[in-house]
Amino acid sequence: MDITQLGIGAVFAIASAGSAYGFAVVGQAVIGAWKKCYAQNKPAPFILMVFFGMPFSQVIYSMILMNQLHGAVATTDPGLILGAGLFGGVGMALSAWSQGVVAAAAADSYAATGKGFVNYIILLGVIESVALFIMVFLMGILG
Repeated sequence: MDITQLGIGAVFAIASAGSAYGFAVVGQAVIGAWKKCYAQNKPAPFILMVFFGMPFSQVIYSMILMNQLHGAVATTDPGLILGAGLFGGVGMALSAWSQGVVAAAAADSYAATGKGFVNYIILLGVIESVALFIMVFLMGILG
């Protein structure tokens, strides 16, 4: 295996690990929020699933970047492929994990109040843009 293959695989593996951490954090919060609703005989808001799904997009972005890295192997320095894969994966992982943490707070707050959904989505969208910028800028560097 050469370092280009390591970089290509790393972006997907690392970003997916970050998404898994994000899912773990927000999933616990969504279940806890539903539990509070059930305990108070309130309907459990299904819309909390929107918050749960937020960390998944980084997996998609990493797949797009992985394909771009694979296509650039013939014309790009192997060190750049490795670096883009490793650092792109880490950046996307941190974005997904952060989304999970913020989405957890949003789920708890929304379940308790039934208010603020759009505000929470805006916050999560800003975090989302970090992963998008990582993907787009690295694709620009690769050419």
